[in-house]
Amino acid sequence: MGRNPFKRSVDVPAEVLSKVSLDQGEKVLAGTHAGEDIWLLGTREALHVVAAAPVETRIPWEQIERVDWNRDEDRLLISEVGEFGRVRPQHEFAVSEPGLLLELIRERVTASVVLQRRVFTDGSRGLLVIGRRPPARDGEVFWSYEFDAGVDPEDPQVMAAAEAGLHAAQEELGL
Repeated sequence: MGRNPFKRSVDVPAEVLSKVSLDQGEKVLAGTHAGEDIWLLGTREALHVVAAAPVETRIPWEQIERVDWNRDEDRLLISEVGEFGRVRPQHEFAVSEPGLLLELIRERVTASVVLQRRVFTDGSRGLLVIGRRPPARDGEVFWSYEFDAGVDPEDPQVMAAAEAGLHAAQEELGL
């Protein structure tokens, strides 16, 4: 019988759980082992990366742009929402069995998107204006732009279109 990368549960060792800094009422919903002394744990609010070192990384769902799992290479790649002019933070983990964690990540990231508005700047090219907020509770909407390949975000016409798209999106949400 072959391995089942989507098994329904994973046993997270108590030692690992004791290292996680959870907010009051926050609980681990899914987790998986990700290589030497690394665990990925998902809650309603965030992805927690727990390593052997005392430093824990907490990535709120609204800060994750996408997740990709390569089954053939047993690699999980998590890309954070970036800031213009800076390298987009990415995290890569050795994950052979994501279990429910992959499903949880995709569901929570999708739930964090409040609105996406397509803005065209040059024929069929342009950008997305994306509004995100914590999926587990109300909170401030975090706005970002995702530019199509070949669209120059420093072009004044592109920025004017992006700003107009942002204002229209904010109005649509009553902000």
